[in-house]
Amino acid sequence: MKKIIMIRKLLSILGGVALVALLTTQVFAKEMAVRGRLQKTVEAGGWLIVSNNQKYLILNAQRFQNEKWFAEGNEVEAVGEAKSGVVTIYMEGTPFEVRTMRPLAAGGSGENQIESRGTTKVTVSGDSIVQAQPDTAIITVSVVTQGQRALDAQRENANKTDAVVQALKNAAGPGAEIKTSGYSLQPQRAYKEGQPPTITGYEARNSIMVTLSDLTRVGSVIDATSQAGANDVGGISFTLRKDRPARDQALAEATREAVSKAQVIATALGGRVVRIVEVQEEGITRPVPIYQGTMQMMKTNAAPTPVEVGMLDITSRVQLIAEVEVGVR
Repeated sequence: MKKIIMIRKLLSILGGVALVALLTTQVFAKEMAVRGRLQKTVEAGGWLIVSNNQKYLILNAQRFQNEKWFAEGNEVEAVGEAKSGVVTIYMEGTPFEVRTMRPLAAGGSGENQIESRGTTKVTVSGDSIVQAQPDTAIITVSVVTQGQRALDAQRENANKTDAVVQALKNAAGPGAEIKTSGYSLQPQRAYKEGQPPTITGYEARNSIMVTLSDLTRVGSVIDATSQAGANDVGGISFTLRKDRPARDQALAEATREAVSKAQVIATALGGRVVRIVEVQEEGITRPVPIYQGTMQMMKTNAAPTPVEVGMLDITSRVQLIAEVEVGVR
């Protein structure tokens, strides 16, 4: 075999990598396929294909740099020739002149490659219910009186309300919060066909709200206020004064459920969740009154009002939009 000595001087920068001329003996060129990830070289403008521990320097990278998929970290398959007689300044990898190059799917380079991938957005929701033991009861009672004159209704209401407030203080115990939540004085009218309405009397209503932490006193508070003159119960509700831990737990569980749903959908589509685009909290359900109704005057020897305190259901709902990468074979 004849020895051929030639001196080549590269007058242009191929693929953005500076090359220098080198004396060579027999330039060997063999077409081969390389699969790996794109990586920038230590030289500005240079590109490599890194396959396992092997590096291939792309001599004609400029040919592919306008492709959208030509970016660092993307996996590609390239067919071309390894140039054994070309040396770069830093000798970073085997010089490789690419004839064709195509992108591969992220996360693998086997024979059954996904040739292209697309993204889509999925919208999912997550729900959670967290049970918590209430520590506070809120009771609203009213004194309703009527009279021929407004003054009569007011005076009777004031006397009964004073008695109800005193009964509340005694029955609710220390630490209870008692306050007026509403007051009204309304005329009562009679209506006859063809005639203007006439005032037949007046109704006065004074509403009082009591907040207490001793939940064992709820039944006795209702009994005491009715015996003192309250004749309407606006409602009883149980709640948490410090409900942040329970709300945070419900929100976290709802979010995890939404993310899990997005991952299941992505897996079913043969892809993966790329990123979470948007998360919206749709709200947390607050406890609502568990009793409502009008109380009749109770006798002193009546049975105590039974009140059972159960667990609170604190619900949370989250809507999530995820971007999913989908494989197209």
